[in-house]
Amino acid sequence: MLHRSSPEGLICITQPNHAWVSGQLAQVWGNEEFGQFAPWQEVCLGAQQHDIGWLKWEQQPTLNPQTGYPRKFSELPIQVHVDIWSSAKQQALPFGRYAALLISLHGSGLYERYRGWKNSVESTQIVQNFLEDEHAFQAQLVASLQDDPYYAPYLTAEVLDRNRRLVVTWDALSLLVCQGFTGEQQVSRVPTADGETTLKLTYIDDNPHHIRISPWPFGSSQVSLVYEGRLLRQPFTDEIAMRDALRANCWITLNTTLQPE
Repeated sequence: MLHRSSPEGLICITQPNHAWVSGQLAQVWGNEEFGQFAPWQEVCLGAQQHDIGWLKWEQQPTLNPQTGYPRKFSELPIQVHVDIWSSAKQQALPFGRYAALLISLHGSGLYERYRGWKNSVESTQIVQNFLEDEHAFQAQLVASLQDDPYYAPYLTAEVLDRNRRLVVTWDALSLLVCQGFTGEQQVSRVPTADGETTLKLTYIDDNPHHIRISPWPFGSSQVSLVYEGRLLRQPFTDEIAMRDALRANCWITLNTTLQPE
Protein backbone atom coordinates (compact mmCIF):
# COMPACT_ATOMS: atom_id res chain seq x y z
CA MET A 1 0.00 0.00 0.00
CA LEU A 2 1.08 3.55 -0.71
CA HIS A 3 0.47 6.59 1.51
CA ARG A 4 -0.29 10.08 0.29
CA SER A 5 -0.66 12.98 2.73
CA SER A 6 -3.57 15.39 2.35
CA PRO A 7 -5.08 18.18 4.49
CA GLU A 8 -8.08 15.93 5.22
CA GLY A 9 -6.04 12.91 6.35
CA LEU A 10 -4.07 10.04 4.85
CA ILE A 11 -4.93 8.74 1.38
CA CYS A 12 -4.20 5.01 1.04
CA ILE A 13 -3.55 3.77 -2.51
CA THR A 14 -3.36 0.05 -3.19
CA GLN A 15 -0.44 -1.51 -5.03
CA PRO A 16 -2.66 -2.71 -7.91
CA ASN A 17 -4.09 0.81 -8.29
CA HIS A 18 -0.57 2.24 -8.42
CA ALA A 19 0.24 -0.41 -11.04
CA TRP A 20 -2.76 0.81 -13.04
CA VAL A 21 -1.02 4.19 -13.27
CA SER A 22 2.10 2.40 -14.54
CA GLY A 23 -0.06 0.89 -17.26
CA GLN A 24 -1.48 4.29 -18.17
CA LEU A 25 2.05 5.64 -18.55
CA ALA A 26 3.03 2.68 -20.73
CA GLN A 27 0.13 3.27 -23.10
CA VAL A 28 1.23 6.82 -23.93
CA TRP A 29 5.00 6.25 -23.79
CA GLY A 30 7.35 6.89 -26.68
CA ASN A 31 8.43 9.54 -29.19
CA GLU A 32 11.40 10.21 -31.46
CA GLU A 33 13.82 10.60 -28.55
CA PHE A 34 12.55 7.72 -26.44
CA GLY A 35 11.58 5.30 -29.17
CA GLN A 36 8.87 2.65 -29.01
CA PHE A 37 8.66 -0.83 -27.53
CA ALA A 38 7.31 -4.24 -28.51
CA PRO A 39 5.36 -6.41 -28.07
CA TRP A 40 3.24 -3.37 -27.20
CA GLN A 41 0.16 -5.01 -25.73
CA GLU A 42 2.08 -7.49 -23.61
CA VAL A 43 4.49 -4.90 -22.19
CA CYS A 44 1.60 -2.58 -21.33
CA LEU A 45 -0.18 -5.50 -19.66
CA GLY A 46 2.93 -6.40 -17.66
CA ALA A 47 3.23 -2.81 -16.47
CA GLN A 48 -0.43 -2.62 -15.48
CA GLN A 49 -0.35 -5.94 -13.62
CA HIS A 50 3.13 -5.78 -12.14
CA ASP A 51 1.77 -5.70 -8.58
CA ILE A 52 -0.81 -8.46 -9.07
CA GLY A 53 0.79 -10.43 -6.23
CA TRP A 54 -0.54 -7.82 -3.79
CA LEU A 55 -4.22 -8.46 -4.52
CA LYS A 56 -4.81 -10.79 -1.57
CA TRP A 57 -2.84 -8.72 0.95
CA GLU A 58 -4.62 -5.51 -0.08
CA GLN A 59 -7.96 -7.11 0.79
CA GLN A 60 -6.76 -7.63 4.38
CA PRO A 61 -4.02 -5.03 4.97
CA THR A 62 -2.20 -5.20 8.26
CA LEU A 63 -1.90 -2.37 10.76
CA ASN A 64 1.39 -0.71 11.59
CA PRO A 65 0.96 -0.01 15.33
CA GLN A 66 3.67 2.65 15.22
CA THR A 67 1.80 4.81 12.69
CA GLY A 68 -1.81 3.71 13.23
CA TYR A 69 -2.26 3.19 9.49
CA PRO A 70 -2.01 0.27 7.03
CA ARG A 71 1.53 -0.85 6.46
CA LYS A 72 3.24 0.62 3.42
CA PHE A 73 4.87 -1.81 1.03
CA SER A 74 8.24 -0.91 2.56
CA GLU A 75 7.08 -1.76 6.09
CA LEU A 76 6.25 -5.45 5.63
CA PRO A 77 8.37 -8.24 7.16
CA ILE A 78 10.70 -9.80 4.61
CA GLN A 79 8.91 -13.18 4.59
CA VAL A 80 5.53 -11.54 3.91
CA HIS A 81 7.01 -9.41 1.15
CA VAL A 82 8.71 -12.40 -0.49
CA ASP A 83 5.51 -14.49 -0.25
CA ILE A 84 3.64 -11.73 -2.09
CA TRP A 85 6.16 -11.63 -4.91
CA SER A 86 6.43 -15.43 -5.01
CA SER A 87 2.71 -15.68 -5.76
CA ALA A 88 2.79 -13.02 -8.48
CA LYS A 89 4.10 -15.19 -11.32
CA GLN A 90 1.35 -17.79 -11.05
CA GLN A 91 -1.34 -15.13 -10.72
CA ALA A 92 0.04 -13.37 -13.79
CA LEU A 93 0.53 -16.45 -15.98
CA PRO A 94 -3.17 -16.75 -17.00
CA PHE A 95 -2.79 -13.32 -18.64
CA GLY A 96 -0.03 -14.65 -20.87
CA ARG A 97 3.60 -15.74 -20.82
CA TYR A 98 5.32 -12.51 -21.83
CA ALA A 99 3.51 -10.37 -19.28
CA ALA A 100 4.16 -12.99 -16.58
CA LEU A 101 7.85 -13.01 -17.54
CA LEU A 102 8.11 -9.22 -17.16
CA ILE A 103 6.33 -9.35 -13.79
CA SER A 104 8.67 -12.05 -12.52
CA LEU A 105 11.69 -10.10 -13.78
CA HIS A 106 10.38 -7.02 -12.01
CA GLY A 107 10.00 -8.89 -8.72
CA SER A 108 13.42 -10.48 -8.80
CA GLY A 109 14.93 -7.20 -9.96
CA LEU A 110 13.67 -5.44 -6.85
CA TYR A 111 15.68 -7.76 -4.63
CA GLU A 112 18.70 -7.65 -6.91
CA ARG A 113 18.80 -3.83 -6.82
CA TYR A 114 17.90 -3.25 -3.16
CA ARG A 115 20.04 -5.36 -0.86
CA GLY A 116 18.65 -4.48 2.59
CA TRP A 117 17.66 -8.14 3.00
CA LYS A 118 21.31 -9.05 3.49
CA ASN A 119 21.19 -7.74 7.06
CA SER A 120 20.60 -11.21 8.53
CA VAL A 121 21.30 -14.84 7.74
CA GLU A 122 17.59 -15.67 7.85
CA SER A 123 16.44 -12.95 5.45
CA THR A 124 19.37 -13.70 3.13
CA GLN A 125 18.30 -17.33 2.84
CA ILE A 126 14.65 -16.37 2.29
CA VAL A 127 15.53 -14.05 -0.59
CA GLN A 128 18.09 -16.38 -2.14
CA ASN A 129 15.48 -19.15 -2.27
CA PHE A 130 13.03 -16.72 -3.84
CA LEU A 131 15.52 -15.61 -6.48
CA GLU A 132 16.38 -19.19 -7.38
CA ASP A 133 12.69 -19.98 -7.93
CA GLU A 134 12.13 -16.83 -9.99
CA HIS A 135 15.18 -17.41 -12.17
CA ALA A 136 14.07 -20.99 -12.84
CA PHE A 137 10.57 -19.80 -13.76
CA GLN A 138 12.01 -17.13 -16.03
CA ALA A 139 14.26 -19.64 -17.79
CA GLN A 140 11.29 -21.94 -18.43
CA LEU A 141 9.21 -19.10 -19.87
CA VAL A 142 12.04 -17.84 -22.07
CA ALA A 143 12.54 -21.35 -23.46
CA SER A 144 8.81 -21.66 -24.17
CA LEU A 145 8.56 -18.23 -25.77
CA GLN A 146 11.65 -18.76 -27.93
CA ASP A 147 9.86 -21.67 -29.59
CA ASP A 148 7.00 -19.35 -30.53
CA PRO A 149 7.57 -17.57 -33.87
CA TYR A 150 5.56 -14.56 -32.70
CA TYR A 151 7.46 -13.98 -29.44
CA ALA A 152 10.95 -15.13 -30.41
CA PRO A 153 12.07 -11.69 -31.72
CA TYR A 154 11.26 -10.15 -28.32
CA LEU A 155 13.40 -12.60 -26.35
CA THR A 156 16.81 -11.20 -27.26
CA ALA A 157 18.79 -9.99 -24.26
CA GLU A 158 18.64 -6.39 -25.52
CA VAL A 159 14.89 -6.27 -26.13
CA LEU A 160 13.96 -8.11 -22.95
CA ASP A 161 16.23 -5.97 -20.80
CA ARG A 162 14.86 -2.77 -22.33
CA ASN A 163 11.29 -3.86 -21.68
CA ARG A 164 12.18 -4.82 -18.11
CA ARG A 165 13.77 -1.41 -17.54
CA LEU A 166 10.73 0.34 -18.98
CA VAL A 167 8.53 -1.39 -16.41
CA VAL A 168 10.97 -0.25 -13.71
CA THR A 169 10.72 3.31 -15.07
CA TRP A 170 6.92 3.38 -15.12
CA ASP A 171 6.85 1.88 -11.63
CA ALA A 172 9.15 4.63 -10.33
CA LEU A 173 7.16 7.39 -12.05
CA SER A 174 3.89 6.01 -10.72
CA LEU A 175 5.25 5.88 -7.17
CA LEU A 176 6.16 9.57 -7.38
CA VAL A 177 2.78 10.48 -8.90
CA CYS A 178 0.78 8.49 -6.35
CA GLN A 179 2.74 9.27 -3.18
CA GLY A 180 3.72 12.84 -3.99
CA PHE A 181 7.16 14.31 -3.47
CA THR A 182 9.04 17.44 -2.48
CA GLY A 183 11.52 19.46 -4.51
CA GLU A 184 12.91 18.07 -7.75
CA GLN A 185 12.84 14.30 -8.15
CA GLN A 186 14.75 12.20 -10.65
CA VAL A 187 14.24 8.83 -12.29
CA SER A 188 17.53 7.53 -13.65
CA ARG A 189 18.55 4.93 -16.23
CA VAL A 190 15.46 5.52 -18.35
CA PRO A 191 15.73 3.78 -21.74
CA THR A 192 15.73 6.04 -24.81
CA ALA A 193 15.80 5.20 -28.51
CA ASP A 194 19.60 4.91 -28.48
CA GLY A 195 20.71 4.87 -24.86
CA GLU A 196 19.42 6.09 -21.52
CA THR A 197 18.69 9.34 -19.69
CA THR A 198 17.45 10.78 -16.41
CA LEU A 199 13.97 12.23 -16.06
CA LYS A 200 13.48 15.28 -13.83
CA LEU A 201 10.12 15.90 -12.15
CA THR A 202 8.96 19.14 -10.53
CA TYR A 203 5.58 20.50 -9.50
CA ILE A 204 4.03 23.27 -11.59
CA ASP A 205 3.12 26.22 -9.33
CA ASP A 206 3.60 23.96 -6.29
CA ASN A 207 0.54 21.96 -7.32
CA PRO A 208 1.10 18.23 -6.59
CA HIS A 209 -1.43 17.32 -9.28
CA HIS A 210 0.45 19.16 -12.04
CA ILE A 211 3.92 17.78 -12.74
CA ARG A 212 6.53 18.93 -15.24
CA ILE A 213 8.78 16.22 -16.72
CA SER A 214 12.03 16.82 -18.60
CA PRO A 215 12.97 15.46 -21.05
CA TRP A 216 9.48 14.64 -22.26
CA PRO A 217 9.06 10.89 -22.92
CA PHE A 218 5.48 10.76 -24.21
CA GLY A 219 3.92 10.94 -27.64
CA SER A 220 1.27 13.53 -26.74
CA SER A 221 1.72 17.10 -25.52
CA GLN A 222 0.03 16.35 -22.18
CA VAL A 223 -0.78 13.25 -20.15
CA SER A 224 -3.74 12.95 -17.78
CA LEU A 225 -3.68 10.18 -15.17
CA VAL A 226 -6.54 8.98 -12.98
CA TYR A 227 -6.30 6.71 -9.94
CA GLU A 228 -8.15 6.02 -6.70
CA GLY A 229 -7.41 5.97 -3.01
CA ARG A 230 -9.22 5.74 0.29
CA LEU A 231 -9.14 8.56 2.79
CA LEU A 232 -8.50 7.76 6.45
CA ARG A 233 -9.13 10.79 8.63
CA GLN A 234 -7.45 9.46 11.77
CA PRO A 235 -5.00 6.73 12.85
CA PHE A 236 -6.14 3.47 14.46
CA THR A 237 -5.08 1.25 17.31
CA ASP A 238 -7.23 -1.69 16.21
CA GLU A 239 -6.60 -3.56 12.96
CA ILE A 240 -10.23 -4.63 12.51
CA ALA A 241 -11.44 -1.05 12.93
CA MET A 242 -8.87 0.09 10.35
CA ARG A 243 -10.04 -2.53 7.85
CA ASP A 244 -13.68 -1.59 8.46
CA ALA A 245 -12.81 2.04 7.77
CA LEU A 246 -11.14 1.07 4.49
CA ARG A 247 -14.25 -0.89 3.46
CA ALA A 248 -16.50 2.10 4.19
CA ASN A 249 -17.37 4.71 1.58
CA CYS A 250 -14.10 6.61 1.88
CA TRP A 251 -13.04 6.44 -1.78
CA ILE A 252 -11.42 9.43 -3.41
CA THR A 253 -10.57 9.90 -7.10
CA LEU A 254 -7.26 11.57 -7.90
CA ASN A 255 -6.14 13.19 -11.14
CA THR A 256 -2.61 14.19 -12.08
CA THR A 257 -1.54 16.04 -15.22
CA LEU A 258 1.93 15.66 -16.70
CA GLN A 259 3.35 18.38 -18.96
CA PRO A 260 6.67 18.98 -20.73
CA GLU A 261 9.08 21.68 -19.68
